[in-house]
Amino acid sequence: MNTTSHIIGGAWRREEAQQHRFNELPHWISLVGKLEDAGFDIAFFADVVGLYGDHEGGWASHLRRGLQVPSNDPLVLLSALAAVTDRIGLAMTSSVIQAHPFTFARQLSTLDHLSGGRVGWNVVTNAQENAHKNFGASGLAKHDDRYAWAEEYLDVCYKLWEGSWEDGALLQDKTVDHERGRGLHADPAKVAKICHRGERYSVEGPHLSSPSPQRTPYLFQAGSSDRGRELAAAHAEATFSMAPRREIAAAHAQDVRERTAKFGRRPEDVKFIQGLSFVIGSTEAEAQQRARDLDDAIDDHALIAHTAGSLGVDVGHLPIDTPLDDLEHTEGAQGHLAEIKKIAPHGRVTLRDLAHFRARSTRVVGTPEQVTEELKQWQEAGIDGINVMNSTIPGSYDEFIDHVLPLLRERGLARAPEQMRSTTSLRAQVTGSDRLPNSHPAAAYRGAFTHLTAAATEIPKDEVLNG
Repeated sequence: MNTTSHIIGGAWRREEAQQHRFNELPHWISLVGKLEDAGFDIAFFADVVGLYGDHEGGWASHLRRGLQVPSNDPLVLLSALAAVTDRIGLAMTSSVIQAHPFTFARQLSTLDHLSGGRVGWNVVTNAQENAHKNFGASGLAKHDDRYAWAEEYLDVCYKLWEGSWEDGALLQDKTVDHERGRGLHADPAKVAKICHRGERYSVEGPHLSSPSPQRTPYLFQAGSSDRGRELAAAHAEATFSMAPRREIAAAHAQDVRERTAKFGRRPEDVKFIQGLSFVIGSTEAEAQQRARDLDDAIDDHALIAHTAGSLGVDVGHLPIDTPLDDLEHTEGAQGHLAEIKKIAPHGRVTLRDLAHFRARSTRVVGTPEQVTEELKQWQEAGIDGINVMNSTIPGSYDEFIDHVLPLLRERGLARAPEQMRSTTSLRAQVTGSDRLPNSHPAAAYRGAFTHLTAAATEIPKDEVLNG
């Protein structure tokens, strides 16, 4: 995330940590270049567009602890990174509340063009009340209403990306024929308006960008509530998980895969990516000591504010072992709370559980061989990939690249960089095809607006002259 402190609060204070340089472009160019050289598939940037809920009596605590404030726009950063990378996917979070879909669709089409088809979008509804107020709302929209909003937002984007321009519409023919006239720039019979009219949006079109290599960016989703799983089953190509145990992640994956059928999709159409952090040592004892040293640096209250702030309650002044039995009634991140409750005995969640969930429940500690075996077991449980979360930048990635990746390759669990073609789109790296399959709901808009093309709606010359 383009901020000082993302997931593992407080680790930015460690002497070797460089994430305080988040405002510096060379910092990110160096990191993402290193990931690309090592064979990572994607550099994924999270984002927020508001403060988390109050903690310790207000939002001053977030500033003191560096809880994702300040933070910068990842879209701008990815535009710069597209110019200095060749293969690695460039993915970002963008909430449906923060940009009109017409503008956002154009921005991502532009970035997909400039990157050669390497763009991914993590679709989020946003559970931060402050974020909603930053974009004109009086408060946080209800949980299910946010997902209905996301459905229409996606619908508008799909119509623009998949339905407005046909393949081959942009001709740019420079031929000059004195008998037939000048060459066509674009074929009016292949470019259409979309004339969307919905509950939230009215968009006439056409899409102002021609079709990019992927048309629709590779689609991520991170919701774990029942409504979030429905959205993933219908739309996502990959979904993020922060499950605290393999069996919980496997059950989540199976549930979403079973839901895909009612949307006309196949279970294998959705990939599952588990967020994990790693503490690696040459011996198990060394790894455990390094984990204890990391724990000493962690800011428990930053972790608690991160999670509780998404749930809409201020728990900052409560004792750390206070149970949180009534949080399920909030309009915040309900799926996230449900995941946390699964790690606590009898579903009794405390503030300490919140801190541990963020920092330790998704942490793998051990030798490179032990880490590799653990990742193999995650794969066998049905998980397709790992989101490597950092405690320090670049150290967390250096250790993984130097000590774990070689073993993963030896066991056939990771590809070597030379196995990845620089000219392939992000979607093609994952699925083998640049474009969404016909089973995806976005595909329904291909060829759907032929009655609204420029040629079909053009008024004949004699009718114009006759008024």
